[in-house]
Amino acid sequence: MAILEDRAPGKVVAVHLSYRSRAAERGRTPPFPSYFLKPPTSVARSGQCVIRPDGCELLAFEGEVALIIGTRAKRVPMEQAWSHVAWVTAANDFGVYDLRYADLGSNVRSKGADGFTPLGPQLLDAATIDPARLHLRTWVNGVVVQDARVGDELIFGFDRIVADLSRLMTLEPGDVILTGTPAGSGVVAPGDTVEVEVWDGSADGPADGRTSGRLVSPIVQDETPMAPIGAMPKVDDETRRLARGGPREPRDTGTATSAVDAELLRLLKGVSTATISSQLRKRGLHSCTLDGLRATRPELKMIGFAKTLEYLPLREDLFAEFGGGYNAQKRVVDEIAPGEVLVIGARGQSNAGTIGDILALRAQLRGAAGIVTDGALRDYHAIAAMELPVYTGGAHPAVLGRRHVPWQCDVAVSCGETLVCPGDLIVGDGDGVVVVPRSVASEVARDAVEQEREERFILERVAAGDAVQGLYPLTKKWRPVYEAWSARTEQS
Repeated sequence: MAILEDRAPGKVVAVHLSYRSRAAERGRTPPFPSYFLKPPTSVARSGQCVIRPDGCELLAFEGEVALIIGTRAKRVPMEQAWSHVAWVTAANDFGVYDLRYADLGSNVRSKGADGFTPLGPQLLDAATIDPARLHLRTWVNGVVVQDARVGDELIFGFDRIVADLSRLMTLEPGDVILTGTPAGSGVVAPGDTVEVEVWDGSADGPADGRTSGRLVSPIVQDETPMAPIGAMPKVDDETRRLARGGPREPRDTGTATSAVDAELLRLLKGVSTATISSQLRKRGLHSCTLDGLRATRPELKMIGFAKTLEYLPLREDLFAEFGGGYNAQKRVVDEIAPGEVLVIGARGQSNAGTIGDILALRAQLRGAAGIVTDGALRDYHAIAAMELPVYTGGAHPAVLGRRHVPWQCDVAVSCGETLVCPGDLIVGDGDGVVVVPRSVASEVARDAVEQEREERFILERVAAGDAVQGLYPLTKKWRPVYEAWSARTEQS
């Protein structure tokens, strides 16, 4: 093992996409590796601050395995490629999405800033390690966000990448190859700290010292204004979606949109799922109830916006690819935002668990509004003891790998034989769960509140001895009496 020397490499070559989990997250698998270059001045050491440029909001981290070339490589065959790698270490491929638009994929501005390629702090001798046993883990503020068994997840092996590059360019001693990032990368802000570690050994962590050590990158803000000479930072919803690895921007409580959302939540929190279902039916929406589910805590009201996770049927070879490491199930729990409901589409298969107490607790501590799964719960009684509304198709002791592959998140899913889209309103109570499409949510909320007011009046009249004929539903005979009652109750 050696310490990374304080000198710039000759060149830094980075792979765009090389992990199956990342390909699934992005919705595409490339047929061959593609690359971009980063300048030697982007290289930084562990502990050196990464500076977010002025005017940028989307500074993204990408924990990676870095290869450092030891001997000159030109047109080398794959079977000899690894012999040209001298060292392996941890890397972080930082970039600002705010400037990606300006360089048409070359990433010169977005990823080429000084200090945007931290490496180290220690070097693993490539001749003494097994690339298939390498593990990569990334933390943000002490929380694991990327966790990959590299050999299990790579689309393109390290030997192929080295051989491929050497076909057209000469790799010189000291050149660095960034080999791509697994799923879980995201946006960080000034005040955050990102750490990356690579080791050769067990999945639990480095036990024998065969590790790069933790590469530490504190994030700070550049206080110097960016001169308006060339392209300036700009973002839109699509850019934010890509930067954060999801299909939509997380809600900011200070935005006008979230003010509308907050009002929807306030209105619907006071009405029952039965009333909401009735209002949806009046609008021709008959398939918005999530059927076959039971509540762990029927007394708890659940309301929030859908954060979706899709499970596909088990296929052992694909479970090996998508089920291990920092898979879609773990990512979605770590990403869930306050006020979101985790909706798991498990095809109604309740003969294997879809989530257990550890991940349910993580969701609760993240501020999740609830969990809905048409599969089974593991650790049912432990989850039922939490202060978290959970709806499930049953209880089962088996792990999800018995029946399910955690495939992808933030996509439309089928749950309880109902289509749920990311961002749909999800409401649950003792009667069950309904999904409220955003397109009709405002009018449903308004009319549901009025319907419940009418029904409270009707209950009072029935309790007083009045017959239901002409009263339920209200007719013209009772309308003036109701309106007078409504005015009195509003004043009080």
